[in-house]
Amino acid sequence: MTPRVKEILSWYGADNPGTLTNLARLLNHGRLGGTGKFVILPVDQGFEHGPARSFAVNPPAYDPRYHFELAIEAGCNAFAAPLGVLEAGARDYAGDVPLILKVNNSAVLSAEGDPTEALTSSVDDALRLGCAAVGFTIYPGSAHQFEMFSQVREIAKEAKRNGLAVVIWSYPRGHALSKQGETAIDVVGYAAQIAAQLGAHIIKVKLPTDHLEQPEAKKVYLEQKIPIATQAERVRHIMQCAFDGRRIVIFSGGAAVFDDNKLLDEIRAIQQGGGFGSIIGRNSFQRSHDEALKMLHSVMDIYAGQ
Repeated sequence: MTPRVKEILSWYGADNPGTLTNLARLLNHGRLGGTGKFVILPVDQGFEHGPARSFAVNPPAYDPRYHFELAIEAGCNAFAAPLGVLEAGARDYAGDVPLILKVNNSAVLSAEGDPTEALTSSVDDALRLGCAAVGFTIYPGSAHQFEMFSQVREIAKEAKRNGLAVVIWSYPRGHALSKQGETAIDVVGYAAQIAAQLGAHIIKVKLPTDHLEQPEAKKVYLEQKIPIATQAERVRHIMQCAFDGRRIVIFSGGAAVFDDNKLLDEIRAIQQGGGFGSIIGRNSFQRSHDEALKMLHSVMDIYAGQ
């Protein structure tokens, strides 16, 4: 156990030894093990966006086992996916990579201006599959946000009681927000704070822009001269919003762009701003196997300070 991992675990003093052990599993695994940094491979896109949109560009990715092997070979801290994907490979790859069960999901077949998600698995499923954590998506700003807050609170309570860590995907969306507002710095900071208040050990948000969505918040940002001009400054502010950096915040890799210069510049900004890492799905598995490994290793090298 490195001093950095011990320091991070000390922030979660209300948790039982089982939960701290599973959080340590995530922190100590893979190429970044012991550094306090994270790169997680998430593959929920087949459920969320549809199989062809997610995997046709790289057909081997239709097979769930492909993603287990990519996460293992790349040295990711963890592999996150819905129930079906984990059931398809958990036995074959038992113990090779920590697993995060994504317990709720949505589907684009039902387009909705105020999105929500359905519970698609349970804490019992996570325990049966040997997972280290459960993951849950919330949409702050949706008309359904309070229902999701209540659901995640119950899931988190049960997970912690059973020694699992809790990861919250906190994605602002809904009629109350403009498209720009979904990644506005004030809104993403608010989303990170909500996830921390709901008891997340690990918080996933999108990289914010310098747009300010809420009029009352905008006044404060301008009056207090909160620095948000650069991406690194915005990441630093998101960390402030997550209990002044005392919660693990990782950032979405976003849609596949295949522009490594742009992607790696974003990773450098996350590192410079004190972020804990990235959760990179489509920018990983929509590449060929070798290209994905090369990219993921480049990302990890930046987080490792190399």
